[in-house]
Amino acid sequence: MPAPKVYTIPALKRLPAYLHHLRALHASGERSVPSPALARALRLDSMTVRKDLELIGVAGLTGVGYPVEKLIDGIETFLGWKNSSEAFLAGTSEFGKALLGFRGFSAYGLKIIAAFDRNPPEGETIHGIPVFPFSEFRHLTERLKIRMAILCVNDADAQKVADRMVEAGILAIWNFTRQTLHLPPEIITQQVNLAGDLAVLSVRLAEKLHNTTAVPEPERKGEEIL
Repeated sequence: MPAPKVYTIPALKRLPAYLHHLRALHASGERSVPSPALARALRLDSMTVRKDLELIGVAGLTGVGYPVEKLIDGIETFLGWKNSSEAFLAGTSEFGKALLGFRGFSAYGLKIIAAFDRNPPEGETIHGIPVFPFSEFRHLTERLKIRMAILCVNDADAQKVADRMVEAGILAIWNFTRQTLHLPPEIITQQVNLAGDLAVLSVRLAEKLHNTTAVPEPERKGEEIL
């Protein structure tokens, strides 16, 4: 039985940024990268970079750095992104449609293979992905052995839909609603906190503007016209 992975949530959230940068380095022909260069590119300190990469189990060489290709492979393996994870999406509002059209998910091992809504038109597709009535969710989940779902319904329906997802066999829910879900402890949930991120950004911007020293206008001389 393999040993459980040990990680911190902040480190886990940084790994996709490493992967994005390493893929760009690989595409440009770079074969190795030192930790200080990674730190500068990602605006981290070198110690943080070295600790993050210890999770992956890929060793660097003194004076050379880390092998780029092995790091890419190690991060993809650690995150479970080497093989595509298939998922269902519930809720085809404008936001749900935008997620269905986002092709970047494939770079991170996620493939949305079907969407669900209350009463979609028969045969409807969005960005090439078929849309089914939610009454078909359980049947298709069991038949296709889907274990991950993306929740994009309105807040009032979020808990009810999530409960039905769990009853159908879903084990992980990516929650794009503002509703905090109350589900069995064995169900993995990740809530996207757009409002929280905006709050942090807004406060930091307000602090920056408050602390910025206004540049005084140059003193005018007489009735000079520019």
